[in-house]
Amino acid sequence: MRVRDWQDILADVTDADVDPDGWRAVAGDRRGGLGEDLYLGHPNAGVYALKTYTKNPTELRGVGARVARRIDEDLEPLLPREEREDAGRFAVQSPPEDEAHAETMATRLEETVKVHAEAPTTPDDFFEDVMDALDSPAFGPMEYEFDGRPDRLEDLSEEFADADELLSKDLDDLVESDGVDRGFQ
Repeated sequence: MRVRDWQDILADVTDADVDPDGWRAVAGDRRGGLGEDLYLGHPNAGVYALKTYTKNPTELRGVGARVARRIDEDLEPLLPREEREDAGRFAVQSPPEDEAHAETMATRLEETVKVHAEAPTTPDDFFEDVMDALDSPAFGPMEYEFDGRPDRLEDLSEEFADADELLSKDLDDLVESDGVDRGFQ
């Protein structure tokens, strides 16, 4: 396992040559420290763990690693399923390549919104169509607690205990070297 900057991990996710709507995520407060934990998983791309914290209101810092090469039957229940009615949604976006690409995306998004405004639809269908219109490389269901830790996050942290410990140490070192400790800088 190689620990890297959190943005490098997200680049791996966006560059993965897998079905974009197969991703799933679990996130919440970091256990015993400043910041948040996030696990992203895809059956064909594996599982990624990220630990981040807000250095100041405009800068997010963190570390991450790929902790599994694929999702097997043991990991499957630890990630939210799309069929779950209580799951939220997440997406990882890549910026448009140029102005022409941005205009194309905007046109497709506008058409998607018009179609859904005129026809009966579900929120899940609308979300998926918007993600397709924006060429989102990764999106899907997410279990997230803003001010706590979902049970699945605890289970994933236990499943990948060695990785969790190593990433926590690296994030703590980053927080200390940034001189932030327990607040904004």
